[in-house]
Order: sequence, then structure tokens, then C-alpha cells
Amino acid sequence: MHPSLGGMVAALSTRISREALHQRFTASAAVFLRHCLHTVLRHKLQPVPIRTKLLQPFARVLLVDSSSWDVSEKLGAVLPGSGGNASTANCKLQTAYDYKQGELTVLADTAGTVPDNRYTDHLPALVNKTDLVLFDQGYFKLTTVNAIMMKGAFFLTRLFLDTTVHDGQTSERLDLGQVLRAAPGPTYERQVRMGQGPNQTCACRLVCLRVTAQVAQARRRRFKAHARRQGRTGSQRHVALCDWTLLITNVPEPWLPLDMVRALYTLRWQIEVLFKQFKSILRVYQSATGNAHRLRCELYGKLIAAVWVQRLHAVAHTAVWHTAHQEISLAKLYKRLQERAFLLSQFFLLSEAQAMEYVSQELETLLRCCRKYRQRSRMTTLEMLKAGFDSRLHTGKSRGLA
Repeated sequence: MHPSLGGMVAALSTRISREALHQRFTASAAVFLRHCLHTVLRHKLQPVPIRTKLLQPFARVLLVDSSSWDVSEKLGAVLPGSGGNASTANCKLQTAYDYKQGELTVLADTAGTVPDNRYTDHLPALVNKTDLVLFDQGYFKLTTVNAIMMKGAFFLTRLFLDTTVHDGQTSERLDLGQVLRAAPGPTYERQVRMGQGPNQTCACRLVCLRVTAQVAQARRRRFKAHARRQGRTGSQRHVALCDWTLLITNVPEPWLPLDMVRALYTLRWQIEVLFKQFKSILRVYQSATGNAHRLRCELYGKLIAAVWVQRLHAVAHTAVWHTAHQEISLAKLYKRLQERAFLLSQFFLLSEAQAMEYVSQELETLLRCCRKYRQRSRMTTLEMLKAGFDSRLHTGKSRGLA
């Protein structure tokens, strides 16, 4: 459960009333805690990165996504929601997670009405040369992918279906529905240019992956339902393209072979696992207040804890993978720390040194309990990447990645 003011007061050794504590949730307090969060994000531990052949060419692998949740209706003026049948107040968390280093890079809170497509303008500033960015089509914008390429970085994302696509050699405009109807196999690849005009086009690889009939039918149902809610019929072209997952990337084929594109894109699921822990364990979505300053103070405090847990996970996970080809479950680690949270908080209130001594003593037990079990029927993300690449080595298809 989320702690009440009374619960917070009871946990403090200082004598203070509920009212006095409530009055300390001010704009200055929120700014201070946000500054603390940004300071923690800037000071990296620089753990040894995950070593796997497919990720080797990239300095970082940034997974970008957002998660949102409803807050008190009293906050509608500060954190507006969509209204109507949706909530009147909503908070959104924009997140960038470096999977290779195990580091949270960006945590920014916005109103729920701020679309991902608007936040995408911040992405080029996050990337450095040889970084790889994975994001969904909600962040898709041609100016963004062009800016990422100009920095010598790479991207992998879903194609926004209204994008104008031309053949990479002839500049002929492509009808993707017609092209893919003639594609006989489960995959299709082509060099293309997106956008219009000589200064607006983006040269990249279009990778098309056929989905099962069941997945395609589910996509069509969702698409038609969304179109009905908006009072339109929906494009038949979009309905036909539901048979395919359309991805675009500027990663060269020797670094990312066609048969490994799907495996690499599934890395995006890792940020969903992260959001699940934010909500189920840290309870970032839960607050019993209509005070915007208190809401932000609570949110920033929880996110500081999230950065700390991620770094602990990154160091342990990398070490176990490199020595034993096993992994540390992020979900299990969050739960084991949650079980010790009250005792750990008491140590931190006494001194940081005592808190770290306690963690050091418990660390071996924690990590032993948090290892992922090997399942023959379902591989972990890293096992899937390694297995896919190893199979290429055995069949002589490595082509520049060995």
C-alpha cells in the first residue's frame, strides 16, 4: 500500500506532525528532488556492458517508451488528461533505458496529453555516435530519424504507415500493399527512401516480417475498432498491411542480418518489464494526494530508488551472464528488495554507510534467489539473441559479425 502522511511521520525519527510534513511538500521541494534525480542519472557506475555478438557494434542500445497513469482529478489543471470517457488528469513518464549498460538514461514526467510524437524531438540529443535507438511508431518522425543518422547513430522502429516510401534506387513511389502481395516468403527486404523532396528523404532498409493469421486478424479487429471510435471507416490499405510487421532501420545488413531483425526488435519488451516493476513494486502510479508538489516529490523519490535498483541489477546481471550464461531476473530483484525495504530505509535514516553494509551482507543471498530458471520451452532475451547468432555461425551466415 502507498504510505499515508501518518505512515511517513511514523517512519521518521524526528518529531513532526502530519500537517507540518504536508506543508513541506512545496514547489522548492519538488525542484530539489528533481535535481537529485537528474544528478543520480548523470553519475554513472559504468558497469561492464553486456557482451553478445549482435549488440557488439553499438556503444549503447537505447530503448525508448512511455507509460502513463491517472492521478487525482484535482490535478487536471496541472496534469491534464484527455477528458471525455478518459481521465481528466493523467501523468506520463518518458523513459530511455540503455539495455547494454543496464542504465536508466532519461526519466521525464509530462502531462498525459503530451503525445510521444512531440517528445520524439528530444531523442537526437540523447544519442551519440554508434548508439542504437529502438522505439515504436508513436515516436516516428522523419526529422527525428534524419537527425539520428546525422549524428552517426542507428535506429530500428516500426514504419508509420502514412509515410511516403520510394524505391532506394529508382526513386519510384512504392505501393507497399501491392509490393507485399507479390512477396512469396515470410520476409521481405528492400532499400528505400522515406519522405518527399531531396532534403526531406531518409535512406534506410525496409524490413517486412509476415505475422501469423491469428495475429493479423487481431490487428484488423483493433484497427477497425479504433477507426469506429474516431468516426471513420479506416483505410483498406492499412487493413491489408496487418499481415506484416514493417520495420525500418539504417543498421547495415552485415551488422544486422535480415533473420536477426525480429530478435533485436523484441528487446523493446525489456522496457515494458521495467514499467511493470515501476507500477507493481514502486507504485509510481499510486498517490493519495491532489497536491501537485507532493505528487512530484513522491514520484521523484521513487524514481531515484528505481535508478539505484537498476544499477544493482546491471552489475549483477552482467557478471552472471559473462561467467555462467545465466541472468538475474529484474522482477525477482525488485520483489526481494521490496521485502527488505522497511529495514533498508531505517538503515538509510541512520547512515548511508550502515545501509550499504547491510546491502553488501545481503547481496549474495539476494542474487542467488533472483537468478532466472532455464526453461527449455522459452528462452530469455539474451539466450534468444545468442542462440540466433550461434545458429548463423554454424550455418556460415555470420558475414562480418564474427
